[in-house]
Amino acid sequence: MEMWGDDEEWLHLLALTFVPGIGSKTGRNLLEHYGSAARVFKAPLKELKMVEGVGDAKVRGFKDTQIMKRADEELRFIVKNDIRLLRYGDVRRLTNCTDAPFLLYYKGTADVNAAKTVAIVGTRKNTEYGHRLCEELIEGLRGMEQVLIVSGLALGIDAVAHKKALAVGVPTIGVLGHGLSRIYPHTHKMLAGQMAEHGGLLTEFSKDTAPDRTNFPMRNRIVAGMCDVTVVVESNLAGGALITAHLANGYNREVAAYPGRVNDSRSAGCNELIRTNTATMITKAEDLIDLMQWNTSKKTRPVQKQLFVELNETEKVVIDLLQAADSLHTDDLLFKTGLISSQLAATLLQLEMMGLVTLLPGKHYRMS
Repeated sequence: MEMWGDDEEWLHLLALTFVPGIGSKTGRNLLEHYGSAARVFKAPLKELKMVEGVGDAKVRGFKDTQIMKRADEELRFIVKNDIRLLRYGDVRRLTNCTDAPFLLYYKGTADVNAAKTVAIVGTRKNTEYGHRLCEELIEGLRGMEQVLIVSGLALGIDAVAHKKALAVGVPTIGVLGHGLSRIYPHTHKMLAGQMAEHGGLLTEFSKDTAPDRTNFPMRNRIVAGMCDVTVVVESNLAGGALITAHLANGYNREVAAYPGRVNDSRSAGCNELIRTNTATMITKAEDLIDLMQWNTSKKTRPVQKQLFVELNETEKVVIDLLQAADSLHTDDLLFKTGLISSQLAATLLQLEMMGLVTLLPGKHYRMS
């Protein structure tokens, strides 16, 4: 496989995930500090413990001789099962999520950076009403280019979303709360196999990780973070769908929800999201398309030859990008400019105040 250009680096990246206490943030700090995982393991322990998040307690884990053995076993499993490793930055929308993992396991064919990425989540005990809404939503999105449906491969709404997407030819990715040596629930084994061929399976967990309860909220942050919008179809007041919705809101992503009857517990979560303005109410696919500005005309906008205002270099870069497109999402601007979130936010605010750009629904910007 093409990705195995540097076996030593991949091996050390895997090993870093097995060091006790080294989570997503600390792992990224180490990689940023040393430039590669191999250099992390070659660094003196007294130097390692000075990196933010490591300290005396965690640095002892680098002495464990079993870590490299586990990494080697994991790498063999990955190669044998045609799994790809995705580094921090490979899933573009996760780069502005402070708790994003620095390594992900991916088996599939779908583009994780598709232009229009929709998370569809909901209760495991859906009603026929929720089933119908979910299928109608995906049916309404099927004609759009570069749409990706993401969910958690759980029972209920997740499964309805994945199955309908496969049925109408829309790529779909399931984010798992366990390793790729198993499928949970086991009744979705055939569904998962179809998704690996016509979509994908994504997880941050190594092959033998069991589907423990604590893993699923972690899984939910990836679902929320890698999508432009999270749609809650049916949900109780507590549960994974509400967690995903609030995570998406915290990541500055759009959240949408279908309303339900006031006395139906399986719509109580959706109704509460709408009542508190955490989610925008939708009743059909067209509402979501309007919310995300995905129905914007593709006609070329006349490009201004010159702006009669003084712009700094950063502002010029943003303006040039927006002049060449009808509109751009903030994630696209982050990726294309290479700016950090705070720099881009300050630049866009300044350009708004100058009357040069306009903020659209769905975190899109265009020239005024």
